[in-house]
Amino acid sequence: MKSSEIRASGLLAAGNGHQLYWEESGNPDGIPALYLHGGPGGTLGSGGYRNKFDLEDVRLIGMDQRGCGRSTPPASAPGYDLAENTTQHLLADIEALRTHVGIEAWLLNGVSWGSTLAIAYAQAFPHRTLGIVLMAVTTTSRFEVEWITETVGNLFPEAWDRFAAHAENAEIGYRRGQGRLVEAYLKLLRDPDPDVRDAASRQWALWEDTHISLGTGGIIRDPRWDDGAFRATFCTLAAHYWSNLGFMDPPILARMDRLRGIPATLIHGRRDVSGPVRTAWELHQTWPGTELIIDEGEGHGGTGMVDQWRAANSRHVQRLISQGR
Repeated sequence: MKSSEIRASGLLAAGNGHQLYWEESGNPDGIPALYLHGGPGGTLGSGGYRNKFDLEDVRLIGMDQRGCGRSTPPASAPGYDLAENTTQHLLADIEALRTHVGIEAWLLNGVSWGSTLAIAYAQAFPHRTLGIVLMAVTTTSRFEVEWITETVGNLFPEAWDRFAAHAENAEIGYRRGQGRLVEAYLKLLRDPDPDVRDAASRQWALWEDTHISLGTGGIIRDPRWDDGAFRATFCTLAAHYWSNLGFMDPPILARMDRLRGIPATLIHGRRDVSGPVRTAWELHQTWPGTELIIDEGEGHGGTGMVDQWRAANSRHVQRLISQGR
């Protein structure tokens, strides 16, 4: 079996009917590592995350987070209780999975929303964290949520006008300047009428494609949106978590003392208008010993950043091997 192939997988019961899909690849005797996908609701996808590690030296675990992907039930299902899907639930899920697969501590990887979750996990369980590698760094702060749903509309006024007008025209009481657009979309995405939910998810997806595509010469459609079930789940979870500022109380930046001594690499694109580099910089400033890599030519991901991601994992793994971990 090739090290990049999945050699174990399963569903882990997480209470109240939730089942968590997990998979393992790499060397069973290698440095344990956990990959946390973006979104929320982005899923493990086709498994491309596995090629960001040298799996001859790494025992890699991936998990579709609660309510998305191959984990069940999907968060977009009628009657799904979103109160059962919070960051605190996800942290408990990660700990349950760590125990299930018999790992003492692991190297954390997170991309975009996954970086928020990785930091939150490390703050809650620093003794289970061997190091952290983050790409497209987020903390899901109020500034970041307002930026991605409101402020960045200053760069895309025609697209944001369409995005906001859809919520206004839905007659749910939303008016620009008189409420949070993200909360209006969460209401639409939870509407009893499936046509209302579908229309809202399409508008959300179009807005996301718009700001993610900056610098590419036009809007690049994410092919995952063609899957209506994926689109509904992704948009529902994103609106839910962003409406609640990632359930971070206190915010991540207010509890950075918990990360003292944990080595980390932060990778961010200078041209990332979906999440300004300010967040990565503030983390770096308050987290002694972190390595900050700013890719001047990239946005919310890209080939150069992926190369840096792969190289950072290699450095952390070699550090841990040299320490006899």
